[in-house]
Amino acid sequence: MTADVMVAGAGPVGLIAALTLAKAGVSVLVLEREPGLVTSSRAATIHPATLDLLDELEVAAELVAHGMVVDRMQWRDLSGTVLAEMTMAALDGLTGHPFRLHAEQAVLTRLLLGALEAHPEAVVRFGAPIETVTDTGSAVRARTASSWEQAQYLVAADGAHSTVRTSLGLSLPQSVYPTHVLRIFTRSPLDELLPGLAPVTYIRDLIQSCSLLRLPDHWRIILRLARDEPMPQRVAGLELSDLNVIDAHRYTLASGVLDTFCHGRVLFVGDAAHITSTAGGLNMNAGIHDAVDLGRTLAGVLAGPTSPASLESWSRRRRAVLIDHVVPTSEARVAGVQDGEPARLPAAVATLRAIAADGEATRAYLARASMLDTVPLAIRHT
Repeated sequence: MTADVMVAGAGPVGLIAALTLAKAGVSVLVLEREPGLVTSSRAATIHPATLDLLDELEVAAELVAHGMVVDRMQWRDLSGTVLAEMTMAALDGLTGHPFRLHAEQAVLTRLLLGALEAHPEAVVRFGAPIETVTDTGSAVRARTASSWEQAQYLVAADGAHSTVRTSLGLSLPQSVYPTHVLRIFTRSPLDELLPGLAPVTYIRDLIQSCSLLRLPDHWRIILRLARDEPMPQRVAGLELSDLNVIDAHRYTLASGVLDTFCHGRVLFVGDAAHITSTAGGLNMNAGIHDAVDLGRTLAGVLAGPTSPASLESWSRRRRAVLIDHVVPTSEARVAGVQDGEPARLPAAVATLRAIAADGEATRAYLARASMLDTVPLAIRHT
């Protein structure tokens, strides 16, 4: 098959790139290595700026119906003392979705695939891992296990271990975090065990810091641990043995951003282009923004009114967002949590208290935390 654009990867970022292009009348072929949509539990935080973009793609309303609306954010210590609290309603007027949403990534990809299937010019092929990519200068060719495919451009949304990136001989410089992340999934009603708990609560305490996230059918407890540190017996001031734990796993984290997201006719988005701390779900949301911005730009290039040079501008624009906003914000979210940083905790808490006590400061803080300061605007073709 020959399409205008090939997309490597049927995760949320790849499917959003494909849907943005398909809605603009661009023919798209999505190649996914797995036999179907990935259903394992992954990122679950959708920010207001992202919901606004998903609304343009006509999937936001159904996603909200399947998710947990977060109307406030809270910080507390292990004793239960609320250190600071902010209400998402402070974002009224800045977004059509003045709330944060917790929804499984698998729910989003299912909705995106359904929306994409309404476009006959879009084809999604599962069980089709890309093995080799060749940029001829006038087209991109990709070899799968069973065929060669060709398109004018290739969008690489195939994750942190991108085969497309490897095939082109590109490396993603990475800085590994000194700590691991432990995620604990529990069906215990944490908001009953810890009265007054908000749907997203950050416990900041010199003894132990962690994040608590409520999803429609469970809670997630997220901690940073030293690499050789065992599973704690107490989390969030509760005995772990008293909780109905349905899953727990730990993983390493790293941070890195490609030197450029545009390599000839191959364009990198999401984890294939950048990885950061998972704090606040910023990396996946940034990847979704990459995809929408690229889809709009690429549709203009293919239609004629936009110069191909705009793809380089897109790359610079998105990379600047990662370097100047996403990475620093992600790092700030875990201040005082990582090894060697407890001395920073009192100052971080004092800053949060001051922000929460000031309406304008709260609005500005939440706008930045919600990525409203970096959301890609509609591109005007001239």
